[in-house]
Amino acid sequence: MELHHQYYFFTFFSVIFVVSHAANLSPEVYWRVKLPNTPMPTPIKDALHISDGIRLPLRTSFTKYANHGEWVDGIRLPFENELHKVRQPWGVDSWYQAAPENELHKVRQPYGVGVWYNDAAKKDLNDNHPVTPYFFETDLHQGKKMNLQSLKNYNPAPILPRKVVDSIAFSSDKIEEILNHFSVDKDSERAKDIKKTIKTCEEPAGNGEVKHCATSLESMIDFTLSHLGTNNIIAMSTEVEKETPEVQAYTIEKVEEKANGKGVVCHKVAYPYAVHFCHDVGSTRTFMVSMVGADGTKVNAVSVCHEDTASMNPKALPFQLLNVKPGDKPICHFTLDDQIALFPSQNAVLQVAEN
Repeated sequence: MELHHQYYFFTFFSVIFVVSHAANLSPEVYWRVKLPNTPMPTPIKDALHISDGIRLPLRTSFTKYANHGEWVDGIRLPFENELHKVRQPWGVDSWYQAAPENELHKVRQPYGVGVWYNDAAKKDLNDNHPVTPYFFETDLHQGKKMNLQSLKNYNPAPILPRKVVDSIAFSSDKIEEILNHFSVDKDSERAKDIKKTIKTCEEPAGNGEVKHCATSLESMIDFTLSHLGTNNIIAMSTEVEKETPEVQAYTIEKVEEKANGKGVVCHKVAYPYAVHFCHDVGSTRTFMVSMVGADGTKVNAVSVCHEDTASMNPKALPFQLLNVKPGDKPICHFTLDDQIALFPSQNAVLQVAEN
Protein backbone atom coordinates (compact mmCIF):
# COMPACT_ATOMS: atom_id res chain seq x y z
CA MET A 1 0.00 0.00 0.00
CA GLU A 2 2.86 2.35 0.83
CA LEU A 3 4.42 1.75 -2.59
CA HIS A 4 1.02 2.39 -4.17
CA HIS A 5 0.81 5.81 -2.49
CA GLN A 6 4.41 6.59 -3.35
CA TYR A 7 3.67 5.87 -7.01
CA TYR A 8 0.77 8.31 -7.14
CA PHE A 9 2.72 10.86 -5.10
CA PHE A 10 5.55 10.67 -7.62
CA THR A 11 3.15 10.79 -10.60
CA PHE A 12 1.34 13.83 -9.22
CA PHE A 13 4.50 15.84 -8.75
CA SER A 14 5.85 14.68 -12.12
CA VAL A 15 2.75 16.15 -13.77
CA ILE A 16 3.15 19.37 -11.79
CA PHE A 17 6.78 19.57 -12.90
CA VAL A 18 5.91 18.98 -16.58
CA VAL A 19 3.12 21.57 -16.53
CA SER A 20 5.33 24.09 -14.74
CA HIS A 21 8.23 23.40 -17.09
CA ALA A 22 5.99 23.72 -20.19
CA ALA A 23 4.81 27.12 -19.00
CA ASN A 24 8.39 28.38 -19.17
CA LEU A 25 9.27 26.97 -22.59
CA SER A 26 9.79 29.29 -25.51
CA PRO A 27 7.11 29.07 -28.23
CA GLU A 28 9.56 27.30 -30.56
CA VAL A 29 10.53 24.69 -27.97
CA TYR A 30 6.87 24.26 -26.99
CA TRP A 31 6.13 23.34 -30.62
CA ARG A 32 8.93 20.76 -30.66
CA VAL A 33 7.80 19.22 -27.39
CA LYS A 34 4.08 19.07 -28.24
CA LEU A 35 4.46 18.31 -31.97
CA PRO A 36 7.71 16.35 -32.18
CA ASN A 37 6.94 14.86 -35.60
CA THR A 38 5.60 18.04 -37.21
CA PRO A 39 8.00 20.33 -39.10
CA MET A 40 7.28 23.96 -38.30
CA PRO A 41 5.80 25.86 -41.31
CA THR A 42 7.72 28.81 -42.68
CA PRO A 43 5.14 31.46 -41.62
CA ILE A 44 5.49 30.36 -38.00
CA LYS A 45 9.29 30.39 -38.19
CA ASP A 46 9.26 33.84 -39.76
CA ALA A 47 6.91 35.31 -37.16
CA LEU A 48 9.01 33.81 -34.35
CA HIS A 49 12.17 35.22 -35.90
CA ILE A 50 10.54 38.66 -36.09
CA SER A 51 9.86 38.53 -32.36
CA ASP A 52 13.32 37.30 -31.36
CA GLY A 53 14.63 40.74 -30.51
CA ILE A 54 11.55 42.31 -28.94
CA ARG A 55 11.88 43.42 -25.33
CA LEU A 56 8.60 42.99 -23.58
CA PRO A 57 6.11 44.10 -22.49
CA LEU A 58 5.38 46.21 -25.55
CA ARG A 59 4.86 49.45 -23.69
CA THR A 60 7.27 51.44 -25.79
CA SER A 61 5.78 54.07 -28.04
CA PHE A 62 4.54 51.60 -30.64
CA THR A 63 3.07 54.35 -32.83
CA LYS A 64 6.28 56.37 -32.68
CA TYR A 65 8.42 53.50 -33.90
CA ALA A 66 5.83 52.28 -36.38
CA ASN A 67 5.40 55.68 -37.98
CA HIS A 68 9.11 55.84 -38.70
CA GLY A 69 9.55 52.15 -39.44
CA GLU A 70 12.37 52.08 -36.88
CA TRP A 71 14.25 49.00 -35.78
CA VAL A 72 13.84 48.14 -32.11
CA ASP A 73 16.05 45.45 -30.57
CA GLY A 74 16.72 43.90 -33.96
CA ILE A 75 13.25 44.09 -35.51
CA ARG A 76 11.46 46.69 -37.57
CA LEU A 77 8.09 47.37 -36.03
CA PRO A 78 5.23 47.71 -38.53
CA PHE A 79 4.37 51.02 -40.11
CA GLU A 80 1.16 52.64 -38.85
CA ASN A 81 -0.75 51.68 -41.99
CA GLU A 82 0.62 48.15 -42.42
CA LEU A 83 -1.81 46.29 -40.21
CA HIS A 84 -4.70 48.05 -41.88
CA LYS A 85 -3.71 46.75 -45.28
CA VAL A 86 -3.49 43.15 -44.11
CA ARG A 87 -6.21 41.20 -45.89
CA GLN A 88 -8.63 39.29 -43.71
CA PRO A 89 -8.63 35.63 -44.74
CA TRP A 90 -11.43 33.77 -46.46
CA GLY A 91 -13.47 31.82 -44.04
CA VAL A 92 -13.18 34.08 -40.99
CA ASP A 93 -16.68 35.49 -41.35
CA SER A 94 -17.88 34.91 -44.90
CA TRP A 95 -19.50 31.52 -44.26
CA TYR A 96 -21.79 32.58 -41.45
CA GLN A 97 -22.61 36.25 -42.04
CA ALA A 98 -25.06 37.17 -44.75
CA ALA A 99 -23.67 39.42 -47.46
CA PRO A 100 -25.70 42.69 -47.44
CA GLU A 101 -27.76 43.19 -50.58
CA ASN A 102 -25.64 46.08 -51.82
CA GLU A 103 -22.50 43.89 -51.57
CA LEU A 104 -23.80 41.49 -54.18
CA HIS A 105 -22.95 44.12 -56.80
CA LYS A 106 -19.39 44.35 -55.53
CA VAL A 107 -16.89 41.57 -55.17
CA ARG A 108 -14.98 41.23 -51.93
CA GLN A 109 -11.26 40.71 -52.30
CA PRO A 110 -10.17 37.30 -51.06
CA TYR A 111 -9.96 36.78 -47.34
CA GLY A 112 -12.95 38.86 -46.33
CA VAL A 113 -11.98 42.52 -46.64
CA GLY A 114 -10.24 44.82 -49.09
CA VAL A 115 -10.99 46.02 -52.56
CA TRP A 116 -14.54 45.69 -53.90
CA TYR A 117 -15.46 45.71 -57.56
CA ASN A 118 -18.02 48.40 -58.03
CA ASP A 119 -20.96 48.21 -60.40
CA ALA A 120 -20.49 44.55 -61.26
CA ALA A 121 -23.88 43.22 -62.37
CA LYS A 122 -25.07 40.20 -60.45
CA LYS A 123 -25.26 38.11 -63.64
CA ASP A 124 -21.57 38.86 -64.27
CA LEU A 125 -20.29 37.62 -60.92
CA ASN A 126 -19.70 34.11 -62.26
CA ASP A 127 -18.89 34.66 -65.93
CA ASN A 128 -16.81 37.82 -65.80
CA HIS A 129 -15.33 37.68 -62.33
CA PRO A 130 -11.85 39.33 -62.26
CA VAL A 131 -10.59 36.87 -59.63
CA THR A 132 -11.62 33.47 -58.33
CA PRO A 133 -12.08 33.70 -54.54
CA TYR A 134 -14.21 30.54 -54.31
CA PHE A 135 -14.46 27.58 -56.66
CA PHE A 136 -15.73 24.02 -56.83
CA GLU A 137 -13.68 20.98 -55.88
CA THR A 138 -14.16 19.68 -59.42
CA ASP A 139 -12.07 22.64 -60.64
CA LEU A 140 -8.97 21.18 -59.03
CA HIS A 141 -7.38 19.32 -61.91
CA GLN A 142 -4.31 19.58 -64.11
CA GLY A 143 -4.58 22.21 -66.83
CA LYS A 144 -7.32 24.25 -65.11
CA LYS A 145 -6.76 28.00 -65.43
CA MET A 146 -7.79 30.39 -62.65
CA ASN A 147 -7.60 34.14 -62.24
CA LEU A 148 -6.29 34.63 -58.73
CA GLN A 149 -5.26 37.48 -56.54
CA SER A 150 -1.72 37.07 -55.22
CA LEU A 151 -1.57 34.52 -52.41
CA LYS A 152 1.44 36.30 -50.94
CA ASN A 153 0.40 38.31 -47.90
CA TYR A 154 2.29 40.64 -45.61
CA ASN A 155 1.37 40.59 -41.96
CA PRO A 156 4.35 41.76 -39.90
CA ALA A 157 2.86 40.91 -36.49
CA PRO A 158 5.34 38.89 -34.38
CA ILE A 159 4.47 35.75 -32.42
CA LEU A 160 4.93 36.51 -28.72
CA PRO A 161 5.23 34.05 -25.82
CA ARG A 162 1.97 33.10 -24.10
CA LYS A 163 3.18 34.36 -20.71
CA VAL A 164 3.51 37.81 -22.30
CA VAL A 165 0.25 38.03 -24.26
CA ASP A 166 -1.72 36.60 -21.35
CA SER A 167 -0.73 39.70 -19.40
CA ILE A 168 -2.20 41.98 -22.09
CA ALA A 169 -5.95 42.60 -22.20
CA PHE A 170 -7.84 41.11 -25.16
CA SER A 171 -11.55 41.89 -24.94
CA SER A 172 -14.04 44.47 -26.21
CA ASP A 173 -14.62 45.88 -22.75
CA LYS A 174 -10.89 46.64 -22.44
CA ILE A 175 -10.47 48.42 -25.79
CA GLU A 176 -9.31 51.68 -24.24
CA GLU A 177 -6.72 49.84 -22.14
CA ILE A 178 -5.50 47.91 -25.22
CA LEU A 179 -5.17 51.02 -27.37
CA ASN A 180 -3.28 52.78 -24.60
CA HIS A 181 -1.01 49.77 -24.19
CA PHE A 182 0.08 49.97 -27.81
CA SER A 183 -0.07 53.78 -28.02
CA VAL A 184 -2.72 53.59 -30.76
CA ASP A 185 -4.97 56.57 -31.43
CA LYS A 186 -8.60 55.60 -30.84
CA ASP A 187 -9.68 57.21 -34.13
CA SER A 188 -6.98 55.60 -36.28
CA GLU A 189 -7.37 52.82 -38.83
CA ARG A 190 -5.24 50.59 -36.62
CA ALA A 191 -7.72 51.06 -33.78
CA LYS A 192 -10.52 49.97 -36.13
CA ASP A 193 -8.58 46.83 -37.03
CA ILE A 194 -7.91 45.99 -33.39
CA LYS A 195 -11.60 46.41 -32.54
CA LYS A 196 -12.68 44.33 -35.55
CA THR A 197 -10.32 41.46 -34.73
CA ILE A 198 -11.45 41.30 -31.10
CA LYS A 199 -15.11 41.51 -32.15
CA THR A 200 -14.60 38.66 -34.64
CA CYS A 201 -12.98 36.56 -31.93
CA GLU A 202 -15.80 37.22 -29.48
CA GLU A 203 -18.65 36.42 -31.86
CA PRO A 204 -20.28 33.01 -31.37
CA ALA A 205 -19.27 30.20 -33.68
CA GLY A 206 -21.50 29.43 -36.65
CA ASN A 207 -23.53 26.27 -37.06
CA GLY A 208 -21.16 23.33 -37.11
CA GLU A 209 -18.13 25.53 -36.50
CA VAL A 210 -15.56 25.15 -33.73
CA LYS A 211 -13.45 28.30 -33.34
CA HIS A 212 -10.66 29.66 -31.20
CA CYS A 213 -8.61 32.84 -31.39
CA ALA A 214 -5.03 31.92 -30.54
CA THR A 215 -3.09 34.89 -29.21
CA SER A 216 0.05 32.77 -28.90
CA LEU A 217 1.62 29.81 -30.64
CA GLU A 218 1.18 27.76 -27.48
CA SER A 219 -2.55 28.48 -27.54
CA MET A 220 -2.77 27.44 -31.21
CA ILE A 221 -0.99 24.18 -30.44
CA ASP A 222 -3.18 23.39 -27.43
CA PHE A 223 -6.40 24.05 -29.36
CA THR A 224 -5.25 21.90 -32.29
CA LEU A 225 -4.18 18.99 -30.10
CA SER A 226 -7.42 19.10 -28.13
CA HIS A 227 -9.62 19.35 -31.21
CA LEU A 228 -7.85 16.80 -33.41
CA GLY A 229 -7.14 14.36 -30.60
CA THR A 230 -3.64 13.45 -31.79
CA ASN A 231 -0.17 14.97 -31.90
CA ASN A 232 0.62 13.14 -35.15
CA ILE A 233 -0.18 16.23 -37.18
CA ILE A 234 0.75 17.74 -40.53
CA ALA A 235 1.03 21.53 -40.69
CA MET A 236 0.93 23.12 -44.14
CA SER A 237 1.06 26.60 -45.64
CA THR A 238 0.95 28.08 -49.12
CA GLU A 239 4.34 28.79 -50.69
CA VAL A 240 4.78 31.58 -53.23
CA GLU A 241 8.06 31.73 -55.13
CA LYS A 242 8.29 35.54 -55.32
CA GLU A 243 6.31 38.75 -55.33
CA THR A 244 3.63 38.46 -57.99
CA PRO A 245 1.25 40.77 -59.84
CA GLU A 246 -1.86 41.57 -57.79
CA VAL A 247 -4.02 39.52 -60.17
CA GLN A 248 -2.96 37.09 -62.86
CA ALA A 249 -3.92 33.80 -64.47
CA TYR A 250 -2.57 30.60 -62.94
CA THR A 251 -2.48 27.15 -64.50
CA ILE A 252 -2.75 24.09 -62.26
CA GLU A 253 0.07 21.61 -62.85
CA LYS A 254 -0.50 19.09 -60.04
CA VAL A 255 -3.10 18.36 -57.35
CA GLU A 256 -2.24 16.20 -54.33
CA GLU A 257 -4.77 15.36 -51.63
CA LYS A 258 -3.31 15.76 -48.14
CA ALA A 259 -6.24 15.21 -45.79
CA ASN A 260 -9.89 14.20 -45.69
CA GLY A 261 -12.07 14.87 -42.66
CA LYS A 262 -11.41 16.91 -39.55
CA GLY A 263 -8.87 19.72 -39.70
CA VAL A 264 -8.05 23.17 -38.38
CA VAL A 265 -7.20 26.27 -40.41
CA CYS A 266 -5.54 29.16 -38.60
CA HIS A 267 -5.84 32.55 -40.28
CA LYS A 268 -3.44 35.27 -39.17
CA VAL A 269 -5.55 38.39 -38.66
CA ALA A 270 -4.75 42.07 -38.18
CA TYR A 271 -3.40 42.84 -34.72
CA PRO A 272 -0.22 44.40 -33.21
CA TYR A 273 1.08 40.93 -32.33
CA ALA A 274 0.23 37.62 -34.01
CA VAL A 275 -3.37 36.52 -33.48
CA HIS A 276 -4.64 33.49 -35.37
CA PHE A 277 -8.32 32.85 -35.95
CA CYS A 278 -8.39 29.04 -35.85
CA HIS A 279 -11.48 27.09 -36.76
CA ASP A 280 -12.95 23.85 -38.01
CA VAL A 281 -16.11 24.30 -40.07
CA GLY A 282 -16.88 20.65 -40.61
CA SER A 283 -15.62 17.95 -42.93
CA THR A 284 -13.01 19.15 -45.41
CA ARG A 285 -10.61 17.82 -48.00
CA THR A 286 -7.27 19.57 -48.14
CA PHE A 287 -5.09 19.63 -51.23
CA MET A 288 -1.66 20.94 -52.15
CA VAL A 289 -2.03 22.51 -55.58
CA SER A 290 1.03 23.28 -57.69
CA MET A 291 0.41 26.16 -60.10
CA VAL A 292 2.35 28.46 -62.37
CA GLY A 293 1.38 32.06 -63.00
CA ALA A 294 1.28 33.82 -66.35
CA ASP A 295 4.55 35.52 -65.37
CA GLY A 296 6.17 32.16 -64.58
CA THR A 297 5.80 32.38 -60.78
CA LYS A 298 5.50 28.97 -59.17
CA VAL A 299 3.03 28.53 -56.30
CA ASN A 300 2.29 25.57 -54.07
CA ALA A 301 -1.10 26.53 -52.69
CA VAL A 302 -3.11 24.93 -49.90
CA SER A 303 -6.70 24.48 -51.01
CA VAL A 304 -9.32 23.82 -48.34
CA CYS A 305 -12.52 22.29 -49.71
CA HIS A 306 -15.62 22.36 -47.53
CA GLU A 307 -17.44 19.08 -48.09
CA ASP A 308 -20.53 19.72 -45.97
CA THR A 309 -21.94 23.25 -46.25
CA ALA A 310 -25.57 22.35 -45.52
CA SER A 311 -25.66 24.17 -42.16
CA MET A 312 -24.10 27.38 -43.48
CA ASN A 313 -25.83 30.66 -44.26
CA PRO A 314 -27.39 30.57 -47.78
CA LYS A 315 -26.81 34.32 -48.07
CA ALA A 316 -23.10 34.04 -47.32
CA LEU A 317 -20.79 35.32 -50.03
CA PRO A 318 -19.44 31.96 -51.31
CA PHE A 319 -22.96 30.77 -52.21
CA GLN A 320 -23.93 34.12 -53.73
CA LEU A 321 -20.83 34.22 -55.92
CA LEU A 322 -21.13 30.63 -57.09
CA ASN A 323 -24.92 30.73 -57.33
CA VAL A 324 -25.42 27.54 -55.35
CA LYS A 325 -27.23 26.59 -52.17
CA PRO A 326 -25.61 25.22 -49.02
CA GLY A 327 -25.05 21.51 -49.39
CA ASP A 328 -25.12 21.52 -53.19
CA LYS A 329 -21.43 21.05 -53.90
CA PRO A 330 -18.10 21.13 -52.06
CA ILE A 331 -16.70 24.67 -52.20
CA CYS A 332 -12.99 25.44 -52.03
CA HIS A 333 -10.65 28.36 -51.48
CA PHE A 334 -6.89 28.81 -51.34
CA THR A 335 -5.12 30.09 -48.25
CA LEU A 336 -2.68 32.98 -48.12
CA ASP A 337 0.96 32.20 -47.43
CA ASP A 338 0.73 33.27 -43.78
CA GLN A 339 -2.15 30.92 -42.93
CA ILE A 340 -1.66 27.47 -41.40
CA ALA A 341 -3.66 24.31 -42.13
CA LEU A 342 -3.33 21.53 -39.55
CA PHE A 343 -4.78 18.04 -39.77
CA PRO A 344 -4.01 14.47 -38.64
CA SER A 345 -1.40 12.74 -40.73
CA GLN A 346 -2.43 9.69 -42.71
CA ASN A 347 -0.51 7.54 -40.21
CA ALA A 348 -2.66 8.93 -37.40
CA VAL A 349 -5.81 8.20 -39.43
CA LEU A 350 -4.68 4.60 -40.03
CA GLN A 351 -3.89 4.12 -36.34
CA VAL A 352 -7.34 5.29 -35.36
CA ALA A 353 -8.92 2.94 -37.92
CA GLU A 354 -6.88 -0.03 -36.68
CA ASN A 355 -7.79 0.65 -33.07
